[in-house]
Amino acid sequence: MASIRIISTSRVRAANDEQSNLKIELTPWDLRLLLAEYSQKGLLFNKPKSEKQSENTFIQHLKSSLSRTLDSFAPLAGRFATIKHDDNTTSFFIDCNNEGAQFVHAAANGVSVADVIPPIHVPKIVYSFFPLNGVVNYEGTSNPLLAVQVTELVDGIFIGISINHTVADATSFWHFVNSWSEISRGYECLSKPAPILERWFLHDKDCPIHIPIFTSEQLNNRYVSPPDLEQRVFHFSKENIAKLKAKANGEIGTNKISSLQALLSHFFLYLVRNKCIHDDPNQEVQFRFTIGVRPRMKRPLPQQYFGNAIQGAVICLKARELREKGHGYMAWEINKIIAMHNDENFKNLLESWTKNPKILPPVNWVSNGMIMSGSMWVDIYGNDFGWGRPVAVRTGPAHKNIDGLINMFPGVEQGSIDLEACLLPQTLKGMGSDKEFMDSFTSP
Repeated sequence: MASIRIISTSRVRAANDEQSNLKIELTPWDLRLLLAEYSQKGLLFNKPKSEKQSENTFIQHLKSSLSRTLDSFAPLAGRFATIKHDDNTTSFFIDCNNEGAQFVHAAANGVSVADVIPPIHVPKIVYSFFPLNGVVNYEGTSNPLLAVQVTELVDGIFIGISINHTVADATSFWHFVNSWSEISRGYECLSKPAPILERWFLHDKDCPIHIPIFTSEQLNNRYVSPPDLEQRVFHFSKENIAKLKAKANGEIGTNKISSLQALLSHFFLYLVRNKCIHDDPNQEVQFRFTIGVRPRMKRPLPQQYFGNAIQGAVICLKARELREKGHGYMAWEINKIIAMHNDENFKNLLESWTKNPKILPPVNWVSNGMIMSGSMWVDIYGNDFGWGRPVAVRTGPAHKNIDGLINMFPGVEQGSIDLEACLLPQTLKGMGSDKEFMDSFTSP
């Protein structure tokens, strides 16, 4: 039976300690995620055919390049700190004290690349390729804000990365990984600008934001998962996505529905069709997703803004309504709600939340439907650490107790998209047997 052997655990600090006195306040976009788990994403590589470096040299090289990367990404080498106030509130900030990131070196005995990629369902052994499993963001006061696990497979290497989600969204997550991989390859001039660490606030007076002290109910309100959730990666080619886009726009008589909106509405339609529509077509279903804020502000935030710049959105409708109105209708609903989220809307939401902060545990995210995570607008397959590009991306166990959690990534081929779905076995079986759905799905 396959097993994981931990070889060593160490701490990696920034090589340059110049920012160790830096303190970074947290915005509403950050603070809302305090009760969520760490963001966990990992890259699978083939091992080089000719191993020029010894195991120790290889690991030391990754540690050294990580240390130099942390010079620019100082928050990831720090910890959370809190201040309690007299009005029974508290405030969080990032103390860039350079306590360091966690670095784990492990080996997966008897596990090969073929055990991870080809199976229809993602094997649970992948979860053990990630550090800090089960750690919640607010626990960043005593846990590293970044942890890396490098796991050696029989014929591959898996780099599992866990980053405190209150510190970074998907854009910032991959900005860090892109920079680390380029430094690991010896680049002096990186392809992306250095991260902007200063947080953006609606008003200077909002900083720091006081939030109510967490109750024991909030801290213990963990979602009890349905039994036997499974994961499967669905790959959609550029050509099939183009067909879905044309279909959705044709049904509505517009040209405004994007490729991504067409794909997500298509996936949601068939997920609901195979999940619950036969049980009760009148039940409400929900599609929850996040909208990127950076380009949608009147004065856009730069892509290198380091932190969270996302806003949640939800579409609710009856299962019967979705079935009757179809693909184009759902795609158009997604398009409309995204269009509603503009500079004024974002600022109103920030103003409202700052006055009345509410931090909900993941149990409140659970819906009868689909929760979308991840981003299409990131560079995943360009992350070459010096021995070739990754062959796959996988996620850790964070929030894998939510039936309907979908992680989205750009595919290997340009213009393709991968959706990693966490669903009940009967839902995945139904989708896999649904000819209409599977005709749009391309085996990777």
